[in-house]
Amino acid sequence: MGPFEKPIAVSMGEPAGIGPDLALLAWARRKSLDIPPFYVRGDLHLFRERAQKLGLKPRLEASSPDEAIGICAKALPIVQTGPELVDLPGQEQPETAHSVIASIEACVADVHKGAAAAVVTNPINKAALYKAGFTHPGHTEFLGDLGRKYWPETTSRPVMMIAGPELMVVPVTIHIPLKDVPVELTEDLIVETAEITSSDLKNRFGYSSPILAVCGLNPHAGENGAMGTEDRDVIVPAIERLQAKGINATGPHPADTLFHASARKDYDCVLGMYHDQVLIPAKTIGFDDSVNVTLGLPFVRTSPDHGTAYGLAGTGDVRIDSFAASLRMAYALANPDQL
Repeated sequence: MGPFEKPIAVSMGEPAGIGPDLALLAWARRKSLDIPPFYVRGDLHLFRERAQKLGLKPRLEASSPDEAIGICAKALPIVQTGPELVDLPGQEQPETAHSVIASIEACVADVHKGAAAAVVTNPINKAALYKAGFTHPGHTEFLGDLGRKYWPETTSRPVMMIAGPELMVVPVTIHIPLKDVPVELTEDLIVETAEITSSDLKNRFGYSSPILAVCGLNPHAGENGAMGTEDRDVIVPAIERLQAKGINATGPHPADTLFHASARKDYDCVLGMYHDQVLIPAKTIGFDDSVNVTLGLPFVRTSPDHGTAYGLAGTGDVRIDSFAASLRMAYALANPDQL
């Protein structure tokens, strides 16, 4: 991997969770994990306290984004973002929410000004952020707003993908109650999501003609209206529109027969109609090494495919596979000529 022109900007994530652990452990194992240079936007004091709890003795150094590549070979660069924090692993502190939000936005701003190649976000606790006035349903929607803020010319919207070595999936609807899915699911939404997915699979992942397998909504993809009409009346017309646009979309496929090993040979990515329809199989097949990728943004963003894991924070008993994979994928997507 390399040569490296710009580092990866990593957000601190929820400070009481395992985000600091992941960054510290990944930096300590950076050579064996083959990860690109990165820096963390967070609090140097908190990272020093967490390293001590983990029994690590890494060098930590205050840095700017521009200095990070030179520093990362000898120390983990920390770009101070927000006030000094007290390290209390596993204990939610409402007063840290503004630092969490500021860290994410600062990482995006670093990419916009050319100081970073891509953004890797550590897990956040949305419930804690809501108490501080955070109004977005999740990371994906917040990043979409930041994309429009810093790149006003962008016309796309963010689309969540979970990408693993054996399976890539995209949910058409994301953070909404299951009862609202049939109402929110429209031809236009399916077509737009598929177009963004196909475009990024070509332009960032290097697929020449990606095959999208489109799930049905109802059991057995509705059985031609016998088990619900959404498949026949909404999803089929959407697939026909996509095919007319030259996008290789197939379906609607019954979701219960789409994810076994043999079926996965027939497509490159699955488009599901709701969150759990595709995230359950994606996390079952590749929980430790899957990566959350946000498509449709004017910048590259990846994230570990897991949560804050409060109970493991500060213990050292965490797997860093997904975080390391997020760093490697962020570098690859920001440098598509090296794919």
